[in-house]
Amino acid sequence: MAWQARGAKKPMQFPDLHSWELTPKEAIALQKSLADRVVLQDTLPDEVRLVAGVDVSYQRRADHFYGAVVLIDLGTRNIIETAVASTDGSFPYIPGLLSFRELPVLLQAFRKLQTIPDVVLADGQGIAHPRRLGLASHLGIWLDLPTIGCAKSRLCGEADEPGPTRGDKTPLFLDGQKVGAVVRTRDRVRPLFVSPGHQISVDRAVEIVLQCGGGYRLPEPTRQAHLASNRLREIEESSRTGGLRDETSRL
Repeated sequence: MAWQARGAKKPMQFPDLHSWELTPKEAIALQKSLADRVVLQDTLPDEVRLVAGVDVSYQRRADHFYGAVVLIDLGTRNIIETAVASTDGSFPYIPGLLSFRELPVLLQAFRKLQTIPDVVLADGQGIAHPRRLGLASHLGIWLDLPTIGCAKSRLCGEADEPGPTRGDKTPLFLDGQKVGAVVRTRDRVRPLFVSPGHQISVDRAVEIVLQCGGGYRLPEPTRQAHLASNRLREIEESSRTGGLRDETSRL
């Protein structure tokens, strides 16, 4: 990452990758083009310390989005920083094109973040996607950072059910290619669908997701991001008289 070192203490800076003024047909064509830029080799240090989780909250039929990035120190399990933002959006909900609805608000939040993460966990797909460019992969290319897709449901591909114990996993295949793994993150709880987003391999992605476990089904960074985005939505929706539009908090 030439533009800024990981762990740097300054607002994140990254160039715009493309315009968001796209039709669904144009978005699909862009996904196919960007998929060729996804890197599936590890660029992470041996010891990963700073892990960011991201999530977006919105009402089912509404076009206002609330995004959160929560940065956690894996060594101490402390939240280092939280950045949130909200914005209007107009891209329709279409399976396989989620990133075109959710990434604009997440990128606003990332521009507020003061500490560069080692890796980012997204509540969505990586390359386990029909065009090999889910939300995590799209975000990774935009930020030039390692990213992991950690989804609660399967979008595509085939896999056997993993064993019942935390850490049990089975490979996820799409068109004969291993694109991820189905991972049990808590004993006898529904598994997660983990896939590389960018600059990481399947095995390392699974390893990091399990390292981020905090006793819940979701990895702690994405669980905290989910809570933060919901809190922001509750604040804004309860106060429409010029309420909070974006915020960054640092601990």
